[in-house]
Amino acid sequence: MLRIHFTPRDLARTTVSTKPAPSWEILLSLHMLQHSEGRLIFEDWRRSIRTKVAPDQMRLLLELTPPKGYSPDFLTPAASAPDFETALELMLSTPRQQLRSQLQLLSRYRPVSPWTRELAQGESSALHKLGRAIRSYHDAAIAPYWKSIGTHVSADHAHRGEALARHGVDRLLSTLHPRVRWVAPVLQVLDMQDRDLYLDGRGIELQPSAFCWQVPTKLRDPELKPILVYPIQHAPGILRQATSDSTDSSDVLGSLLGSTRAAALEATVTGCTTTELARRCKISPAAASHQATVLREAGLITTRRVGASVQHEVTQLGIWLLSGHGSGSLRQNARPAVPAH
Repeated sequence: MLRIHFTPRDLARTTVSTKPAPSWEILLSLHMLQHSEGRLIFEDWRRSIRTKVAPDQMRLLLELTPPKGYSPDFLTPAASAPDFETALELMLSTPRQQLRSQLQLLSRYRPVSPWTRELAQGESSALHKLGRAIRSYHDAAIAPYWKSIGTHVSADHAHRGEALARHGVDRLLSTLHPRVRWVAPVLQVLDMQDRDLYLDGRGIELQPSAFCWQVPTKLRDPELKPILVYPIQHAPGILRQATSDSTDSSDVLGSLLGSTRAAALEATVTGCTTTELARRCKISPAAASHQATVLREAGLITTRRVGASVQHEVTQLGIWLLSGHGSGSLRQNARPAVPAH
């Protein structure tokens, strides 16, 4: 069991990421590619990816990412990266000493190959091979699904943020995941290696992930920025591939709901009050209230009272619709299923 020890300062500096982290999704998806768990969620994706990435590049990546045990921390830089290009740059600029020590640790789980030996020495040719392999894998396995992943992660953040705002950090930590227990001031993460992590006032970043499966994970080095990656709620269709034909899914959604209502549904992904909904959609508060009512009655959002205002949040059905599901059957004859007035 991992025991994360909080001080009052750590509780005040606990944050939840608003977006998926490209490097973590790459690493954890490589783990998922190597075993058969979560078939309902991942099997279609697995079959697709195995035919799209060159075998020699996949071999390099799998050398670094055993599905159990240790994967080098440099693959998931602790510094925040807003996009894939930044994450890749941070990864490839890892100091040589860190590469050497982390790959030496990896040798306990994976045999050392000539390529990993060159990589540990920081040779530019080995780093270039790694960069090309990661870029090729990202383009095939992550980029086409990024919108769907982002929608689900944003919705998770909204729910966590609402719990934090209404009930405080105790509720946030105690409801983080079934395999996580909050026994203040210690966060216990079951099924992880038995050790203690003292935050010592640094706080911790909670990072929701689509490819994280069953149990949270973290960086191994306790000296690095504390990050705990946890699984979002998995449902069939979470990995919805972006459409490649000429009609964008957002256009179809606008045809289905009407452009204003589609915008209102998208605005609720991160949670919002009626006033915020009106501002985001550039409509009057009365119109925003009407749009929310129709979306709620259609089962696409929920509404709850928070103090003197109400909070609108997207439902799983709403996320499913925003991710593009069902759009294919609507492309031939898209017409409003929910009145768009």
